[in-house]
Amino acid sequence: MLIHNRMHQAIVDLQQGKMIILIDDPARENEGDLIVPAEKITPEIMNFMIRYGTGIVCLSLTGPQLAKLNLPLMVPAHENTSARGTPFTISIDAKDGITTGVSSADRTRTIQVAISDQTQPQQLVKPGHIFPLHAKSGGVLERQGHTEGAIDIVRLAGFKPAAVLCEIMNSDGSMASGSQLTQFAHTHHLHTLAISDILTHRLAHENLIAEEISTTLPIEQYGEFKMTVIKETITQQEHIVLMKSMPNNNQPTLVRIHSSCVTGDLFASKRCNCHTELHYSLQRIQDEGGILIYLNQEGRGIGLLNKIKAYALQDVGFDTVEANEKLGLPADARNYSVAANVLRNLNIHKVRLITNNPNKVDDLKKYGMKEVIREPLPVFPNEHNYHYLKTKKEKLNHFIHFEHKQ
Repeated sequence: MLIHNRMHQAIVDLQQGKMIILIDDPARENEGDLIVPAEKITPEIMNFMIRYGTGIVCLSLTGPQLAKLNLPLMVPAHENTSARGTPFTISIDAKDGITTGVSSADRTRTIQVAISDQTQPQQLVKPGHIFPLHAKSGGVLERQGHTEGAIDIVRLAGFKPAAVLCEIMNSDGSMASGSQLTQFAHTHHLHTLAISDILTHRLAHENLIAEEISTTLPIEQYGEFKMTVIKETITQQEHIVLMKSMPNNNQPTLVRIHSSCVTGDLFASKRCNCHTELHYSLQRIQDEGGILIYLNQEGRGIGLLNKIKAYALQDVGFDTVEANEKLGLPADARNYSVAANVLRNLNIHKVRLITNNPNKVDDLKKYGMKEVIREPLPVFPNEHNYHYLKTKKEKLNHFIHFEHKQ
């Protein structure tokens, strides 16, 4: 099932008051939680969570909601030593309308009181049997946890940002994952959704950048470009967009997405091919019109310091992928959602993309481009970058051909 279809099904289910199963990344917890909008909680749903989910029943809320209820974190953030930094607040019960607080009806009542706009802090008692969680304000864009995923999906379904969640465990007490979650969903007629689906949906549909300032930039050899600095609203990362002679939007626009490379772009290092790629792209855009999106992604997203550490490892025999892995870093930490966001904001949905990197093509399609035509970059290997380029071809699947010699 496509991401769009999974998102649509999950939203419909939640709107109808049904639970869904939200699954996180296999490299993270690889677990599934039962999720329902807090506004749709009932004693029956609560009982199902307790009986069949069997994990801790939590209430995911936003910072402003928790502040209104005067609910501090269980431990200060700087003292949180849990593996995933799970942001529990002090547990709660409703002050009135419950017995011991542990029954399905009592826990439902506590949640209903907690999410009411009229509730005052004194209407809750602490500790209790419901465990609120403090969701990051950026949702899954900031943290890819069940806490944030639950808030994001119920908000997308049209509910206030408050969700009830409960981990799913196996009958032997172990955590359910993979095929066990699939079987659980089948047995109980529930649909599943991945946190990564929510992340992809948000990156493809929301505007997550702000245009800060534009100016004219005369570039030696290539003439005048319009230069715009943009900023990501979540990370505050800054990027550059260079545009020249914007063509008709009905035709695919020539685009280069270029990750920053101080050593190559600025110092013309021969260890990579970034300098050649940048200037080839500027010349193409000068001749034909188009856009160069210069992303702040030094070292394939690992930063300048780590990039130079990787260089040092390459000096003693590691290739570019092995060096990153030796440092405990991904071979390529980039994604290109920001570039797609730039293009969507310019009402560009068809592009001719100057690249040898298949990930750029795939990401632009994933994040909303209707048509992506790849235009290959020429490759000029030298004695310093031949093995680097060969590794990119063999291990990162770049479309590199060594017909050019230097």
